[in-house]
Amino acid sequence: MNKVFLVIKREYLARVRKKSFLLATLITPLVFPAILGIFLWISLSDEGGEALKIIEVVDDSGRFFLESNGQYAFSYSKLPVDEAKAMVQEGKRYGFLYIPQVDIKNPKGIVYYSEKNPSMGLVSHLERELKRKIEEIRLFDTGIDPKVISEVRTNVSIQSVTLEESGEEKLSNAGVNYGLGFFLGILIYTFIFVYGTQIMQGVIEEKSSRIIEILVSSIKPFQLMLGKIIGIGAVGLTQFLIWIVLISTISTVVMGYFGMQMPQQQALEMANPEAAQTLANSSDIAQIMQVIQGIDFVQLVLTFLFYFLGGYLLYGAFFAAIGAAVDSPSDAQQFMFPVTIPLIASYFALFVFILDDPNSNISFWLSVIPFTAPIAMVGRASFGIPAFDLVISMIALIAGFLFTTWVAAKIYRIGILVHGTKVSYKTLWKWIKQSN
Repeated sequence: MNKVFLVIKREYLARVRKKSFLLATLITPLVFPAILGIFLWISLSDEGGEALKIIEVVDDSGRFFLESNGQYAFSYSKLPVDEAKAMVQEGKRYGFLYIPQVDIKNPKGIVYYSEKNPSMGLVSHLERELKRKIEEIRLFDTGIDPKVISEVRTNVSIQSVTLEESGEEKLSNAGVNYGLGFFLGILIYTFIFVYGTQIMQGVIEEKSSRIIEILVSSIKPFQLMLGKIIGIGAVGLTQFLIWIVLISTISTVVMGYFGMQMPQQQALEMANPEAAQTLANSSDIAQIMQVIQGIDFVQLVLTFLFYFLGGYLLYGAFFAAIGAAVDSPSDAQQFMFPVTIPLIASYFALFVFILDDPNSNISFWLSVIPFTAPIAMVGRASFGIPAFDLVISMIALIAGFLFTTWVAAKIYRIGILVHGTKVSYKTLWKWIKQSN
């Protein structure tokens, strides 16, 4: 065990002392706040600095009146169409909306002219407003006062509450759970790919330089492989922790500069009963904060860490075996494909099945199968996982990790000493079947 620790220490220190590691660790956290700051600056500049966009409207029917808002102002006139078009070309108007005499039951021929392609938001806004006007005109024509219809229209908002076995009622919001599951699933997917590939490249480099032959003269191949996987995993965890601290701190400073607050700051304020009372009942943000406060973050973080480490160790063993079996990264492609298929499948299933219905049968089985469980289960974690599902999945993941490590060790033990041989799946099967 002491030798495994020495390998872990060597892998960890060798990587964290590299300039590339320091640069990636320190520069990456600056990228996201910088992008955030640029978007905020552009957004605030648009709101405060740009003049109101004036749209000329020529309505031959005389029945349509569009109300101006903070972004668009509608100017009505009886100008000829060509003259209105010329105003747009001369820059006197942002756009020109022409409404001819239309059949109110089948309105056709309405045209919007502009110098540049209009945004989807503007077109949707015009279509929505015209549709509302046409509906009002048709109601009026049938003798119904549109105001009566407007008064009886009611917006319905359903509040979702989950009932715990203990009888406790907990406010829930599928959007918040979806966002958390999405973020955690992507985080594990990225971590396994990035650091699994680092394991494979590290083994290939040592094998090519023949350093590995010296190492195995004093340590068992399995101990070497295990130390390498844990050491690189520790590097990844260190980097992620530094990123979380730096990105949170710098993002808070950037958003504070623009007079905004981070979600966690709002959550802290909501923890104050007086502040919570101020925003309660009428604010969507207040409801979201209540949902976030109701999430069991201790269980969520522990579940994430378990599948984070379990998934990395499971796939890390395979990446180490692939690195040991080949002489160059290009030779590794043929073995990478079958290993990454479950990862890619669970990545797509996260969006298609798991986040849409975390309690469906397919979500259950994807979170139990060890190769897809790391991504699938953290996708379900924020929704709340039944204890039975969690226990079965964890046992299966531990068993899967032991099995893949056993298989990878068989390949690694022979593969690291083989040079210049074209390795195939048949060769790998022979290595696995060979006894010690």
